Amino acid sequence: MRKIVLSFLRQLAFWVLFFNLTRLIFIIYYLNIIIVEKIRYTEVLGVFWNSLKLDLATACYIMVLPFLILAVQSVWSPRWLNYINKVYTSIIIAGYSLIAAGEMGIYAEWKTKLTYKVIKYLRHPGEIFNSAETLTFYLLVFVFILIAVGGIFAYMRVFYMNLEDIKRNNWFSLVFVIFVPGFLLVGLRGGIQQIPINQSQSYYSDHNILNIAAVNNAFNLYISIFENLKNFDHDPYMFMKQESAAEIMKKIYYTPHDSTQSILKTSRPNIVLLILESWSADLIEDLGGEPGITPEFKKLTQNGILFDQLYASGARSEQGMASIFGGFPAHPISSITVQPDKFVKLPSIVKDLKSIGYSSSFYFGGQLIYGNIKSYIIFNGFDKIMEGDNFPKNMPQGKLGIHDEFTLGYLEDDIGKMKQPFFAALFTLSTHSPWDQPFKKPLKWGDNEHEYINAAYYTDHCLGEFFAKAKNEPWFNNTLFILVADHSHNSYRNWHPYSKEYHKIPMLFYGNVIRENFRGSVCHKLGNQHDIAATLLGQLNLPANRFHYSKNLFNPLAPDFAYYTTEDGVGWIRPYGYFTYDKGPDFYYWWTDPKLADSIKQEGKAYLQTVFGEYMNN
Repeated sequence: MRKIVLSFLRQLAFWVLFFNLTRLIFIIYYLNIIIVEKIRYTEVLGVFWNSLKLDLATACYIMVLPFLILAVQSVWSPRWLNYINKVYTSIIIAGYSLIAAGEMGIYAEWKTKLTYKVIKYLRHPGEIFNSAETLTFYLLVFVFILIAVGGIFAYMRVFYMNLEDIKRNNWFSLVFVIFVPGFLLVGLRGGIQQIPINQSQSYYSDHNILNIAAVNNAFNLYISIFENLKNFDHDPYMFMKQESAAEIMKKIYYTPHDSTQSILKTSRPNIVLLILESWSADLIEDLGGEPGITPEFKKLTQNGILFDQLYASGARSEQGMASIFGGFPAHPISSITVQPDKFVKLPSIVKDLKSIGYSSSFYFGGQLIYGNIKSYIIFNGFDKIMEGDNFPKNMPQGKLGIHDEFTLGYLEDDIGKMKQPFFAALFTLSTHSPWDQPFKKPLKWGDNEHEYINAAYYTDHCLGEFFAKAKNEPWFNNTLFILVADHSHNSYRNWHPYSKEYHKIPMLFYGNVIRENFRGSVCHKLGNQHDIAATLLGQLNLPANRFHYSKNLFNPLAPDFAYYTTEDGVGWIRPYGYFTYDKGPDFYYWWTDPKLADSIKQEGKAYLQTVFGEYMNN
């Protein structure tokens, strides 16, 4: 019975080694790029270490069928079961080899891994051949054959064990059948953590080619196909001709001219961005919320600019990140951060700031693997990225990670060491379940959202302590603080998920760097988080034209509208009314002047069609 366990482990080891073989060939194939970019060999070697967890997860997926065969062989081992295993494994080896060779071919042009688009291209193999250089094409065919044949040969001769007429042990068979599925389940999830593994696990470098090499080819292609399964043959949100949608978008964004109000005393302030996990507008008294939930935030509004008509375009953190840093609105079905081949085409306010001399850093007390946020944050080019494991080990933490009081305290100390001007972003954590913050829960009301409002009270208290200390720092007077939620959350008012109130969030510009006549004021312009890019860059006298979905909220002539997405539709807000549309049941949830119904519907649908179309075509 030892042979059963040994066979399982040898097959698992084969896949990890085989993945690394294809990875090594990729690195050799693009060695010239590594040399040109002057990447240190120690960083290149990091590819193999940082790929390990995702490789193991992928291997566990592949090993499900071999495990079932081994389970049968532990009690009955006819020769033909060996053949099934060999044929299955040979097919997977050939398929993976084809993906690896194809990825070598497309990286030079696309700078990404293979994605769901390959399925579309395979429908027209002649075009693939005609568009490739002849020598390169045949070289890649040779590489494919070499990897596939070599892999199959090595598997058959070195790793696979023929199992026939083995000694049986019923107790051992039972243990094997019970415990190995648990091992596989933990393995394919990447561990026992709450969030299953994704491509972020392998991202570790500022050099794109190393991250591309580290991410497992099959895992990435599977995610890409899964995320885009509904969209292979058509855009599900084609409500009108593309020309008509483009014309409507042009009218929506029409701005007579730039009359931006300059609110800052300097065009090169330090910038601290505090992204508030799941903060609803109902947490803020000045936005119509009940008093006493966030008293520290209320104090800050007296010396800042409050945006009272801001909405989250999405409902998940990864959507909020792309909206804040990339100026790209959320959309249904998927998130752009989940797919590196798409988000690498987005602009980045971090990169724009770095281009004019800003140092940068990002902090989060948990693990950024959720929603593939880590790989997106690395793409943005932060000089320093701190997530849970990077903080001192003695920092108190809960189930999700380090509590807000400690990450904010670390931020306050750390940014004082940064070269000015700096851009520092921190993503809070404690207003996400399971609400295990180390603090009293003084709010005795809230019904179904009692835990949520007390968590907000805690984070608000932490913000108060952060600003009390920051005011004594030499960098404080030249620093603009931006506080904004990544998305909203159900509140004690239990708004309908389709209502605009459900999606409303707080945003505050705060700091002594703001001109005195603007402090304590309110901006009533309708907007979203993706408007942060144009709004901030406008104050720094930097162009924001690459962020084409972003409008400058400090320009009085900028258009008044806000957008949000549902799981299968769009919400559209104008000063004179709004609606939410769900494509699935073809249902409208709305309040507006019936005379304006058709025009407002066309605007919202054109917006969703344009955003989703760009996402698909990226």
